[in-house]
Amino acid sequence: MSDTISVASPADFHVHLRQGEFAGFLAKHVKKGGFRLAYVMPNLKPPVMNTEEALLYKAQLQAVDPTVEYLMTLYLSPGLTPDEIRKARHAGIVGVKSYPRGVTTNSEGGIESYEAYYPLFAAMEKEGMVLNLHGEVPSDPASNTCVINAEVAFLPHLQKLHARFPRLRIVLEHATTRAAVELVKSLGDTVACTITAHHLALIVDDWAGQSFNFCKPVAKYPDDRQALRDAVREGHPRFFLGSDSAPHPPHTKSTATPTHACAAGVYTSAILLPLVAHLLDSFGALDRLEGFVSTNGRAFYGVPARADKDRITLKRVQGRLVPESWEEGGQSVVPFWAGKELNWEIVHDEQ
Repeated sequence: MSDTISVASPADFHVHLRQGEFAGFLAKHVKKGGFRLAYVMPNLKPPVMNTEEALLYKAQLQAVDPTVEYLMTLYLSPGLTPDEIRKARHAGIVGVKSYPRGVTTNSEGGIESYEAYYPLFAAMEKEGMVLNLHGEVPSDPASNTCVINAEVAFLPHLQKLHARFPRLRIVLEHATTRAAVELVKSLGDTVACTITAHHLALIVDDWAGQSFNFCKPVAKYPDDRQALRDAVREGHPRFFLGSDSAPHPPHTKSTATPTHACAAGVYTSAILLPLVAHLLDSFGALDRLEGFVSTNGRAFYGVPARADKDRITLKRVQGRLVPESWEEGGQSVVPFWAGKELNWEIVHDEQ
């Protein structure tokens, strides 16, 4: 078994970099974690709603680290028009992110029905923009829907959207269930799926009672995790990494009250490539690392690696502990896997 592995220009196709001073702290961690491309989510406060806001956000991130390639997205909302889609695409904005109302962080302005957005999707299909779907429906006691089955209940919406817009590129984000994996495989080449590092590690037992492992969508059953691992081990070209690294100040993760739950999201950016290598190694898929973290996603999005110099090399190690937290300038965040060992680390990082 090799003690080193090299991968081409890793790309994270789903990451939250927040805003303001917190973003200035976090954006540096994309590169620290081994990545050269960040597909940036728009659920800020207020959300990124138009071309000008997306370009301003991109400029703010570039001011922190101009060596990372940032692909920007817009927040699906009633104010978004086909004309704005065309304007955004011509400005280099890549996708539009759909959040069902109230299912995750800063989704209060999310959608309740897709039909109203059909003219928008038609424009996206024509312009070649990507529709990124948070694949859950809101919890509803009347229909027996909760966080455990919210993703499965969403899947008919994905089927309907693909049937109506077969040339629209759609990404089902952060899949957590066998049903989602099987559906994406059954659909056409314009439908892809991101898988997070933490969902390759977690099951229900790992987040029940452990706030720092709590995210949306929640990790599901062992068989669901196995389906995610099998998709990676198979090397299926339409499954690739989107970390959904979602940082929160530690006090919002570690506390809850009768009226406020702890924040949903885990933070992986600063350890991402070693973590993914560690996990893939653990279930016999290390030979799929480059496809999963680089080539599959880049091929789907049409963004090839910029240069051979962006190759990243990792080496096998023992006893390397993940820090309990990262802190800088009054900002802090607790990473996923804190205090645990990683068996891989980045050793060659040419610029």
